[in-house]
Amino acid sequence: MKWFVRADIDGFFGLALDNLVQLLVIVGLCGHVLGFSDDLIYRHILPGAAVSLLVGNVYYAYQAKQLAARTGRDDICALPYGINTVSLFAHVFLVMLPAKRLAEAAGLASPETVAWQAGLLACFGSGMIELCGSFVAERLRKLTPRAALLSTLSGIALTFISLGFLFRTYAHPVVGLVTLGVILLVYFGKLRFRGNIPGGLVAVVLGGVLAWLTGLAPVGVFPSNELALYVPILAAGDLFTALASDSGLAYLSVIIPMGLFNVIGSLQNIESAEAAGDSFPTQPSLAANGIGTLAACLFGSCFPTTIYIGHPGWKAMGARAGYSILNGVFMTVVCVTGCLSYIAWAVPVDAGMAIVLWIGIVIAAQAFQETPRSHAPAVVMGLLPGIAAWGAFMAKSGVRAVDGGAFTDALVGRFQQADIWINGAFALEQGFIFTAMILSALTVAVIERQFVKAALWSGAASALAAGGLIHSYRWTASDTALSLTPAWEWALAYALMGLVFLSAKWLCVDAAKGS
Repeated sequence: MKWFVRADIDGFFGLALDNLVQLLVIVGLCGHVLGFSDDLIYRHILPGAAVSLLVGNVYYAYQAKQLAARTGRDDICALPYGINTVSLFAHVFLVMLPAKRLAEAAGLASPETVAWQAGLLACFGSGMIELCGSFVAERLRKLTPRAALLSTLSGIALTFISLGFLFRTYAHPVVGLVTLGVILLVYFGKLRFRGNIPGGLVAVVLGGVLAWLTGLAPVGVFPSNELALYVPILAAGDLFTALASDSGLAYLSVIIPMGLFNVIGSLQNIESAEAAGDSFPTQPSLAANGIGTLAACLFGSCFPTTIYIGHPGWKAMGARAGYSILNGVFMTVVCVTGCLSYIAWAVPVDAGMAIVLWIGIVIAAQAFQETPRSHAPAVVMGLLPGIAAWGAFMAKSGVRAVDGGAFTDALVGRFQQADIWINGAFALEQGFIFTAMILSALTVAVIERQFVKAALWSGAASALAAGGLIHSYRWTASDTALSLTPAWEWALAYALMGLVFLSAKWLCVDAAKGS
């Protein structure tokens, strides 16, 4: 298999756009929410992110080449990789912002530095969990039905990716629908442009031109930061300072679940790649992800990396190993030169959002295409928690937009007056990756009449609820967050559910055979 093929350019545009969005979010949240200086963002955080992105992208490209050589195939697509979106928000709002406020309350001289160090600690903890989890994840993968692994991704793809970008498409239809038409022709219609011009390139260039013509670009004011070379700086001293502080224990309620969710999410993406035809070994794939996260914190980034959702989409584009290398190199240049703000000013996200929308559609479809037809109800069951989590996210965003975010018990009552049981959505949101996988797995077990296995999955859910890893939430100033306290009501409910499954052998008969 060649290192680069023409379709790698298409894959690069899709993955680079996704990574650019994460970087823009980092700059925005670090600057406007945390009050970090440009020096801290551009000299430490972004170069640290560059190290992690380059390490992972190069490794996964090499891994794809090795698999191609071992199998004699030329159609292997590298695992996509980038910054973990969920952990990004969790580290900013649940670790770094509280750390800054505590430092300000204590009258410390540099609360921004304290917040940054707390973020490094959270990133380090996540990386260690990812690395250690790589040694046991394959066993979990073998025990879990494919429907359970793929349906969880489909729920995320349908909502946080597809619906989110579909809203944006119809908010700016001239750019959104025209570029979507290009993507549908090339990837669903299996057509190509004359001259072998990559369809992704056509979509992004056309989207960029339309964005300028319709006033979507340029975005904001012309950037003020200087273009320069920001070489990554080792941040081991700041990391050790955070490790030695007593305050780090306060953030375990964020670090532990985020690390575990990252392991499970990456595991599901490896299964998705295998369903698409590329069987990568679990342990080294997850270990490389953990090493990428550890490299991030050692060089100043507070944000873990992950194996991305979307491999089937990039493979369907024809991307192989080269798109991953192109992405790693491009992201490195963007992060170490300070040109990110200039790109964001000139090329709005809308120019390439049709590619990301298509990726979400392909992932959602895969859950039904690559599982037995009889397991379709289990796939739907696995979709629901992700949809619920997105619904909770939308509801909370609406509350913040309307009244600034009054997140108290009174909020639940206000929703219930409209017959919306938002407390159920908030409970489902916490640990929804675990919940989706378990509900789908136990549904598969029931379909296959494996009632003991269904009861065991219910027991696993009960244990997770008792440990506070699912359904347990607390109010924050402007959100809800996992509280890591026992969710006894749900633990009891899952345990009783397991008893229902165990009793089926004696209390139920085959409906097709009658009584």
